[in-house]
Amino acid sequence: MTSSLFDTEQINNLIRTRRSTFIPQFVPGRVIPDSTVWQLLENANWAPSHKQTEPWRFVVFTGAGLHRLAEFQADLYEKTAGPAYKAAKHANLRNNPPQCSHVIAIAMKRTEPRLPEIEEIEAVACAVQNLHLSAHAYGLGGYWSSGGITYTEEAKAFFGLGPEDRLLGFFQLGYIEVPSAPGQRGSIHDKTRWVNE
Repeated sequence: MTSSLFDTEQINNLIRTRRSTFIPQFVPGRVIPDSTVWQLLENANWAPSHKQTEPWRFVVFTGAGLHRLAEFQADLYEKTAGPAYKAAKHANLRNNPPQCSHVIAIAMKRTEPRLPEIEEIEAVACAVQNLHLSAHAYGLGGYWSSGGITYTEEAKAFFGLGPEDRLLGFFQLGYIEVPSAPGQRGSIHDKTRWVNE
């Protein structure tokens, strides 16, 4: 009989209590040490990927970089939104990043064209789950946003991405001032089918 190397109850609790925490819930002006953010990214880097392609790429904005990101995304949105332009969305794109400790741009780098693209995107999603669970373990709040300029082709160059790569969103990070409400999930029994014979 083998025993677990880890406290499984702690792991179960970590996974079940992880919640998205949004910018209005962050402690204003409190900055996470860069060394902690590096640890979150290191944990993200240990996600699984097919053929060990490790397709996740991250661009971290903090300090004055948050203002640079804010200006870029607000200006790009204004140029590309066309008839769908909304002043409130433009204002959010300009005002939200500086309210975070760090904003991490999430991208998929296409290095193995023989693999289906969806497998590379799925690998990045695994990396983000590692990032999110690690943030929760450190007592930090965050959420993966895929709005704004995420799927705008013109945004790619700013993040060092090529035509075949994908910008998949932004992970906003901060210390938690207002906790999220406990989550709810439907029963796993309604979402699972076992085949025994």
